[in-house]
Amino acid sequence: MPSNHSARLDLPYLAAGQLQKHVTVNEALTRLDALAQTAVVSRTVAAQPANPDDGALYILPATPTGAVWSAWSGGDLARAELGGWTRVPAPTGTLAVVLDEGALVVRGEDGWRPFPSRLQSLERFGLNTTADVDNPFAAKLNKALWTAPPSGEGGDGDLRFTINKDSAADVLSLLFQSGYGGRAELGLIGDDDLRLKVSPDGSAWREALRIDRDDARVWFALGATRAETVRLTTGGDFTAPAWARLLIVTALGGGGGGGAGASGVSGVRQGGGGGGGGGLSQAIWRVEDLPGDLTVALGAGGPSGASGGDTMITSSGVTLLTARGGGAGQDGASGGAGGSAGPGVIGGNGGGGGSATATAGPGQSLICAGAPGGGGGGGGLDASGVARAGGAGGPGGALACPGAGGAGGILAAGSAGSSPASIHAAAGGGGGGAGAVASGAGPTGGAGGGYGAGGGGGGAGVSSGGAGGAGSGGIVMILIQG
Repeated sequence: MPSNHSARLDLPYLAAGQLQKHVTVNEALTRLDALAQTAVVSRTVAAQPANPDDGALYILPATPTGAVWSAWSGGDLARAELGGWTRVPAPTGTLAVVLDEGALVVRGEDGWRPFPSRLQSLERFGLNTTADVDNPFAAKLNKALWTAPPSGEGGDGDLRFTINKDSAADVLSLLFQSGYGGRAELGLIGDDDLRLKVSPDGSAWREALRIDRDDARVWFALGATRAETVRLTTGGDFTAPAWARLLIVTALGGGGGGGAGASGVSGVRQGGGGGGGGGLSQAIWRVEDLPGDLTVALGAGGPSGASGGDTMITSSGVTLLTARGGGAGQDGASGGAGGSAGPGVIGGNGGGGGSATATAGPGQSLICAGAPGGGGGGGGLDASGVARAGGAGGPGGALACPGAGGAGGILAAGSAGSSPASIHAAAGGGGGGAGAVASGAGPTGGAGGGYGAGGGGGGAGVSSGGAGGAGSGGIVMILIQG
C-alpha cells in the first residue's frame, strides 16, 4: 500500500475525495516552515518557554521539561504557533542555524553536531577557488591564521602540524613559488635530511642548506658566513655593524724614513740606510667581548731620518692592539745601517744598509709574510769618488699581489715603492735607495709605497747628501664576519 506521508520530510499527502483538505495542507506547510531554511532559537533550552514568538523553533534537548515538551524525545524540533507547540521530526542530514550560538549544525544518527565535524573523507575542497585532481585542497586568500585553543577553551595551548611521507625516498616539502614558478623548497627532499633549495627560474635548483638527520650537523653548499672588509686609512672611531659576530683585525705601523746620505769632497762617503717597514699585528675578537666601539690611531710614516709612528686600537680606554712603527735608517755619517723592522705580532721588514764599496743593500721582504717592505740603502762614494747605486726597496710581504719595492737609483733618486695590486692587501713596497753622485748634491731616496713601507736611503754627494725617502703611514684592515 502506498504511504500517506512523504518518504523523507514526512509531509502528509491529500487523499482522494478527502474532506477538509486544508487541514492536511496546513500540516504539510507547517512542517515545511520548520524544515526549509531551518533556524532554531537554541538547542540548549530544556524548559518549555512560556511565551514564545510564533514560528520559533527549538531543538529539543535529551530531557525536555514542560507540559508539552516532556512528552517528546530529544533531537526533534519543537515549533511554536498561536500559543501551541508542534513536534517536527528532523530527518538525518537536516541543517540548522542555531541563533544563540551562531553555529551551523547538522543532524546525524548520533544527534546534532557542528557542521564541520561532518566533513569527513572529502575528495576535494576549494576555498574561494576550484580544487582539482592535482590540488585536491585549494585556497585563494590573502591571510590565514592557525591558532591553538587555550586551556580555557578546552585546548592545551599547543599547536603542532604533522605532515608525513610514505618512505625516505619520497618528497615531503614546502614549495615556495613566484608567478607559479618554483623559487625555494624546504623539506625532506628525496631522503630524510632537512634540505633547503633555491631556484632562479623553477628549473635549475641549487642546494643551500642541509641538516644531517643522524648527527644534526649543518652543511652549507656555498658557505653561510657574511663577510666584509673595511680598510681604515684615517684614524677615528669604528662601530661594528649589528650583524657582526667576529672581527679579524690587521694593523700596520708607519714605515720608518730613510737615512740621509753623507757628503764631502773626499774620503768614504757612505749613503744613508733604508727605513724599516712598520710592524704588523693581528687579532681576532668576538664583538660581544669588546668593551665598546673601537678607536683607531694610525701611525704616521717617518720623514727622513725618523721612525714611523705606532698604530694603536683602543676601546673604552683599553689598549687592545699595537703595531709599532718601523725604525729610521741611519744617515751616511753614521755608517748607513738599514732601519730596524717595526716589532709586532708579525714584525716588519728591515731596510737595507748604504754602501760605498758596492751597490747598497736592498730592503728586506718576505722575512715576515704580510708585512711592508723595507727601504733600500742609499749608494755611497768611495775614497776614489766612485759612485755606487742605491739598493732596491723590498716588496711588501703579502704572499699574493705584493706591493713592489722601488728600484734603486743609479746616479739618481730612488723610485717610490708601489701599493699592493689587491684591495684586500695593504703592505706596500719599500722605497728604493738613491744612487750616489760624484759632484753636487746627493739624490733623494724613494718614498715607501702603500702602507707601512720604509723609505729609501739618500744617496751620497759632494756638496750635500740626499735626504732619505719618507716612510708610508699605517693602516688598519678589519675583516668582519657575521
